[in-house]
Amino acid sequence: MANLRDIKRRINSVKSTQKITRAMKMVAASKLRRAQEAIQQARPYAYGMRDLLHSLANCADSDAHPLMRSSNGEGVVALIVVTSDRGLCGGFNANIINKALATLRKEFKGRDVELTLVGRKGVEALRRQSELTVQDSYIGHDSGSVMRAASDVMSGIIARFLEGAVDEVHVLYNEFKSAMQQDVTLERLLPFNMETIQAGDDEEVPVKPLDYIYEPAQAVVLDSLLEKDLNIQMHRVLMESTASEHGARMSAMDAATRNAGEMIDSLTLKYNRVRQDAITTELIEVISGAEAL
Repeated sequence: MANLRDIKRRINSVKSTQKITRAMKMVAASKLRRAQEAIQQARPYAYGMRDLLHSLANCADSDAHPLMRSSNGEGVVALIVVTSDRGLCGGFNANIINKALATLRKEFKGRDVELTLVGRKGVEALRRQSELTVQDSYIGHDSGSVMRAASDVMSGIIARFLEGAVDEVHVLYNEFKSAMQQDVTLERLLPFNMETIQAGDDEEVPVKPLDYIYEPAQAVVLDSLLEKDLNIQMHRVLMESTASEHGARMSAMDAATRNAGEMIDSLTLKYNRVRQDAITTELIEVISGAEAL
Protein backbone atom coordinates (compact mmCIF):
# COMPACT_ATOMS: atom_id res chain seq x y z
CA MET A 1 0.00 0.00 0.00
CA ALA A 2 2.96 2.33 0.55
CA ASN A 3 3.69 2.06 -3.17
CA LEU A 4 0.12 3.09 -3.94
CA ARG A 5 0.44 6.12 -1.68
CA ASP A 6 3.64 7.18 -3.46
CA ILE A 7 2.00 6.92 -6.88
CA LYS A 8 -1.07 8.82 -5.68
CA ARG A 9 1.18 11.52 -4.26
CA ARG A 10 2.98 11.84 -7.60
CA ILE A 11 -0.32 12.08 -9.48
CA ASN A 12 -1.51 14.90 -7.23
CA SER A 13 1.83 16.67 -7.59
CA VAL A 14 1.73 16.49 -11.40
CA LYS A 15 -1.89 17.71 -11.40
CA SER A 16 -0.87 20.74 -9.34
CA THR A 17 1.96 21.47 -11.76
CA GLN A 18 -0.41 21.10 -14.70
CA LYS A 19 -2.74 23.72 -13.22
CA ILE A 20 0.19 26.13 -12.94
CA THR A 21 1.42 25.55 -16.51
CA ARG A 22 -2.12 25.88 -17.90
CA ALA A 23 -2.60 29.18 -16.07
CA MET A 24 0.80 30.46 -17.30
CA LYS A 25 -0.14 29.50 -20.85
CA MET A 26 -3.37 31.49 -20.65
CA VAL A 27 -1.60 34.53 -19.17
CA ALA A 28 1.12 34.37 -21.85
CA ALA A 29 -1.51 34.07 -24.60
CA SER A 30 -3.27 37.18 -23.29
CA LYS A 31 -0.01 39.17 -23.10
CA LEU A 32 1.05 37.88 -26.52
CA ARG A 33 -2.06 39.25 -28.19
CA ARG A 34 -1.39 42.75 -26.84
CA ALA A 35 2.35 42.56 -27.58
CA GLN A 36 1.71 41.34 -31.13
CA GLU A 37 -0.68 44.22 -31.81
CA ALA A 38 1.86 46.67 -30.40
CA ILE A 39 4.77 45.44 -32.52
CA GLN A 40 2.66 45.36 -35.67
CA GLN A 41 1.78 49.00 -35.09
CA ALA A 42 5.36 49.99 -34.24
CA ARG A 43 7.12 48.31 -37.19
CA PRO A 44 5.87 50.60 -40.01
CA TYR A 45 6.97 53.73 -38.15
CA ALA A 46 10.35 52.26 -37.17
CA TYR A 47 11.07 50.98 -40.69
CA GLY A 48 9.87 54.24 -42.25
CA MET A 49 12.09 56.24 -39.89
CA ARG A 50 15.10 54.09 -40.68
CA ASP A 51 14.47 54.37 -44.44
CA LEU A 52 14.23 58.15 -44.18
CA LEU A 53 17.47 58.35 -42.21
CA HIS A 54 19.28 56.08 -44.67
CA SER A 55 18.16 58.27 -47.52
CA LEU A 56 19.19 61.47 -45.71
CA ALA A 57 22.54 59.97 -44.74
CA ASN A 58 23.15 58.76 -48.28
CA CYS A 59 22.64 62.29 -49.62
CA ALA A 60 24.71 63.99 -46.92
CA ASP A 61 28.47 64.24 -46.59
CA SER A 62 30.12 61.42 -44.65
CA ASP A 63 31.32 63.94 -42.05
CA ALA A 64 27.97 65.75 -41.79
CA HIS A 65 27.36 64.20 -38.36
CA PRO A 66 29.57 62.20 -35.93
CA LEU A 67 27.06 59.31 -35.91
CA MET A 68 27.60 58.89 -39.68
CA ARG A 69 31.31 58.23 -39.59
CA SER A 70 32.33 55.06 -41.44
CA SER A 71 33.80 51.99 -39.77
CA ASN A 72 37.26 50.67 -40.52
CA GLY A 73 36.26 47.15 -39.45
CA GLU A 74 39.03 46.96 -36.86
CA GLY A 75 37.86 48.98 -33.85
CA VAL A 76 35.90 48.01 -30.75
CA VAL A 77 32.45 46.50 -31.28
CA ALA A 78 29.55 47.24 -28.94
CA LEU A 79 27.14 44.30 -28.89
CA ILE A 80 23.72 44.68 -27.24
CA VAL A 81 22.29 41.29 -26.19
CA VAL A 82 18.56 41.32 -25.41
CA THR A 83 17.13 38.50 -23.28
CA SER A 84 14.23 38.25 -20.82
CA ASP A 85 14.06 38.80 -17.07
CA ARG A 86 12.09 35.60 -16.47
CA GLY A 87 12.48 32.00 -17.51
CA LEU A 88 10.02 29.20 -18.33
CA CYS A 89 9.97 30.24 -21.99
CA GLY A 90 11.60 27.27 -23.69
CA GLY A 91 14.81 27.95 -25.60
CA PHE A 92 14.15 31.70 -25.90
CA ASN A 93 17.11 32.81 -23.76
CA ALA A 94 19.39 29.85 -24.50
CA ASN A 95 19.19 30.55 -28.24
CA ILE A 96 20.21 34.17 -27.75
CA ILE A 97 23.07 33.34 -25.39
CA ASN A 98 24.42 30.58 -27.65
CA LYS A 99 24.18 32.89 -30.68
CA ALA A 100 26.01 35.64 -28.80
CA LEU A 101 28.89 33.32 -27.92
CA ALA A 102 29.01 31.99 -31.50
CA THR A 103 29.02 35.54 -32.88
CA LEU A 104 31.93 36.51 -30.64
CA ARG A 105 33.90 33.46 -31.82
CA LYS A 106 33.18 33.83 -35.54
CA GLU A 107 31.94 37.20 -36.81
CA PHE A 108 33.86 39.34 -34.29
CA LYS A 109 36.86 37.06 -33.94
CA GLY A 110 40.04 38.98 -33.18
CA ARG A 111 38.19 42.20 -32.28
CA ASP A 112 37.53 43.73 -28.88
CA VAL A 113 33.83 43.46 -27.99
CA GLU A 114 31.99 45.34 -25.25
CA LEU A 115 28.71 43.74 -24.18
CA THR A 116 25.60 45.61 -23.11
CA LEU A 117 23.27 43.06 -21.53
CA VAL A 118 19.51 43.68 -21.41
CA GLY A 119 17.56 41.16 -19.34
CA ARG A 120 18.30 39.21 -16.18
CA LYS A 121 18.89 35.87 -17.93
CA GLY A 122 21.57 37.29 -20.20
CA VAL A 123 23.25 39.04 -17.29
CA GLU A 124 23.32 35.87 -15.19
CA ALA A 125 24.67 33.72 -18.03
CA LEU A 126 27.24 36.01 -19.67
CA ARG A 127 28.67 37.72 -16.58
CA ARG A 128 30.07 34.33 -15.56
CA GLN A 129 32.22 34.28 -18.71
CA SER A 130 35.47 35.72 -17.42
CA GLU A 131 36.85 36.37 -20.91
CA LEU A 132 33.94 38.70 -21.82
CA THR A 133 33.85 42.45 -21.22
CA VAL A 134 30.46 43.62 -19.91
CA GLN A 135 30.13 47.39 -20.22
CA ASP A 136 26.55 47.85 -18.97
CA SER A 137 23.61 45.72 -17.87
CA TYR A 138 19.91 46.50 -17.59
CA ILE A 139 17.27 44.51 -15.70
CA GLY A 140 13.53 45.16 -15.52
CA HIS A 141 13.20 46.77 -18.94
CA ASP A 142 9.74 45.21 -19.43
CA SER A 143 8.29 46.50 -16.15
CA GLY A 144 7.96 50.17 -17.16
CA SER A 145 8.00 52.40 -20.22
CA VAL A 146 9.63 50.59 -23.15
CA MET A 147 10.61 53.88 -24.77
CA ARG A 148 12.35 55.03 -21.57
CA ALA A 149 14.16 51.70 -21.33
CA ALA A 150 15.28 52.01 -24.97
CA SER A 151 16.58 55.51 -24.32
CA ASP A 152 18.47 54.34 -21.22
CA VAL A 153 20.14 51.53 -23.18
CA MET A 154 21.11 53.71 -26.15
CA SER A 155 22.29 56.80 -24.26
CA GLY A 156 25.49 55.16 -23.04
CA ILE A 157 26.11 53.44 -26.38
CA ILE A 158 25.69 56.67 -28.36
CA ALA A 159 27.99 58.55 -25.99
CA ARG A 160 30.75 55.96 -26.39
CA PHE A 161 30.34 55.98 -30.18
CA LEU A 162 30.63 59.77 -30.28
CA GLU A 163 33.73 59.58 -28.08
CA GLY A 164 35.28 57.09 -30.49
CA ALA A 165 35.45 54.39 -27.82
CA VAL A 166 33.49 52.00 -30.06
CA ASP A 167 33.60 51.64 -33.83
CA GLU A 168 30.41 49.64 -34.47
CA VAL A 169 27.17 48.95 -32.63
CA HIS A 170 25.20 45.73 -33.14
CA VAL A 171 22.12 44.34 -31.40
CA LEU A 172 21.22 40.67 -30.97
CA TYR A 173 17.58 39.83 -30.23
CA ASN A 174 14.67 37.52 -30.99
CA GLU A 175 12.59 38.87 -33.86
CA PHE A 176 8.91 38.00 -33.57
CA LYS A 177 7.48 36.02 -36.48
CA SER A 178 4.59 34.15 -34.88
CA ALA A 179 3.62 32.52 -31.61
CA MET A 180 5.53 29.43 -32.76
CA GLN A 181 8.52 31.11 -34.41
CA GLN A 182 11.05 33.60 -33.10
CA ASP A 183 14.19 34.21 -35.16
CA VAL A 184 17.49 35.17 -33.53
CA THR A 185 18.57 38.31 -35.40
CA LEU A 186 21.87 40.22 -35.45
CA GLU A 187 21.34 43.80 -36.64
CA ARG A 188 23.80 46.65 -37.05
CA LEU A 189 22.71 49.99 -35.63
CA LEU A 190 25.86 52.04 -36.18
CA PRO A 191 27.35 53.11 -38.46
CA PHE A 192 24.40 53.52 -40.82
CA ASN A 193 24.30 51.24 -43.86
CA MET A 194 24.33 53.68 -46.76
CA GLU A 195 23.85 51.09 -49.50
CA THR A 196 20.55 49.45 -48.55
CA ILE A 197 17.47 50.18 -46.48
CA GLN A 198 15.12 47.96 -44.52
CA ALA A 199 11.83 47.32 -46.31
CA GLY A 200 10.30 44.97 -43.73
CA ASP A 201 10.16 41.17 -43.51
CA ASP A 202 13.99 41.03 -43.69
CA GLU A 203 13.93 42.49 -47.20
CA GLU A 204 16.60 45.04 -48.09
CA VAL A 205 16.39 47.29 -51.15
CA PRO A 206 18.95 49.70 -52.64
CA VAL A 207 18.86 53.31 -51.52
CA LYS A 208 17.45 55.76 -54.08
CA PRO A 209 19.05 59.16 -53.41
CA LEU A 210 16.58 62.05 -53.14
CA ASP A 211 17.24 65.74 -53.39
CA TYR A 212 16.11 67.20 -50.05
CA ILE A 213 15.62 70.85 -49.16
CA TYR A 214 16.70 71.24 -45.53
CA GLU A 215 15.08 73.68 -43.13
CA PRO A 216 16.72 75.06 -41.08
CA ALA A 217 19.93 73.24 -42.10
CA GLN A 218 21.21 69.76 -42.91
CA ALA A 219 23.30 69.48 -39.74
CA VAL A 220 20.39 70.54 -37.52
CA VAL A 221 18.00 68.05 -39.15
CA LEU A 222 20.48 65.17 -38.90
CA ASP A 223 21.33 66.03 -35.30
CA SER A 224 17.64 65.96 -34.42
CA LEU A 225 16.75 62.75 -36.25
CA LEU A 226 19.77 60.43 -35.98
CA GLU A 227 19.70 59.91 -32.21
CA LYS A 228 15.89 59.74 -32.25
CA ASP A 229 16.05 57.01 -34.88
CA LEU A 230 18.44 54.93 -32.77
CA ASN A 231 16.08 55.16 -29.80
CA ILE A 232 13.13 54.15 -32.00
CA GLN A 233 15.02 51.16 -33.41
CA MET A 234 15.95 50.05 -29.88
CA HIS A 235 12.31 50.53 -28.86
CA ARG A 236 11.27 48.23 -31.71
CA VAL A 237 13.90 45.65 -30.72
CA LEU A 238 12.64 45.55 -27.12
CA MET A 239 9.05 45.17 -28.32
CA GLU A 240 10.09 42.38 -30.71
CA SER A 241 11.83 40.62 -27.85
CA THR A 242 8.83 41.01 -25.54
CA ALA A 243 6.40 39.59 -28.10
CA SER A 244 8.81 36.74 -28.83
CA GLU A 245 9.14 35.99 -25.11
CA HIS A 246 5.37 35.72 -24.65
CA GLY A 247 5.08 33.52 -27.73
CA ALA A 248 7.88 31.24 -26.57
CA ARG A 249 6.41 31.01 -23.06
CA MET A 250 2.95 30.19 -24.39
CA SER A 251 4.36 27.41 -26.57
CA ALA A 252 6.54 26.06 -23.73
CA MET A 253 3.68 26.05 -21.23
CA ASP A 254 1.35 24.41 -23.75
CA ALA A 255 3.90 21.62 -24.27
CA ALA A 256 4.40 21.31 -20.50
CA THR A 257 0.64 21.05 -19.94
CA ARG A 258 0.31 18.31 -22.54
CA ASN A 259 3.28 16.44 -21.12
CA ALA A 260 1.78 16.66 -17.63
CA GLY A 261 -1.46 15.19 -18.98
CA GLU A 262 0.42 12.30 -20.54
CA MET A 263 2.31 11.70 -17.29
CA ILE A 264 -0.94 11.72 -15.30
CA ASP A 265 -2.44 9.12 -17.66
CA SER A 266 0.67 6.96 -17.34
CA LEU A 267 0.74 7.22 -13.54
CA THR A 268 -2.99 6.53 -13.30
CA LEU A 269 -2.57 3.39 -15.37
CA LYS A 270 0.35 2.34 -13.18
CA TYR A 271 -1.71 3.09 -10.05
CA ASN A 272 -4.60 0.93 -11.27
CA ARG A 273 -2.28 -1.95 -12.10
CA VAL A 274 -0.55 -1.85 -8.72
CA ARG A 275 -3.93 -1.60 -7.00
CA GLN A 276 -5.24 -4.57 -8.98
CA ASP A 277 -2.12 -6.58 -8.11
CA ALA A 278 -2.63 -5.75 -4.43
CA ILE A 279 -6.28 -6.84 -4.56
CA THR A 280 -5.36 -10.04 -6.38
CA THR A 281 -2.66 -10.82 -3.82
CA GLU A 282 -5.10 -10.31 -0.95
CA LEU A 283 -7.68 -12.59 -2.59
CA ILE A 284 -5.07 -15.31 -3.12
CA GLU A 285 -4.03 -15.05 0.53
CA VAL A 286 -7.66 -15.29 1.71
CA ILE A 287 -8.40 -18.27 -0.55
CA SER A 288 -5.18 -20.00 0.48
CA GLY A 289 -6.02 -19.48 4.14
CA ALA A 290 -9.53 -20.83 3.67
CA GLU A 291 -8.22 -23.94 1.89
CA ALA A 292 -5.68 -24.51 4.65
CA LEU A 293 -8.46 -24.56 7.23
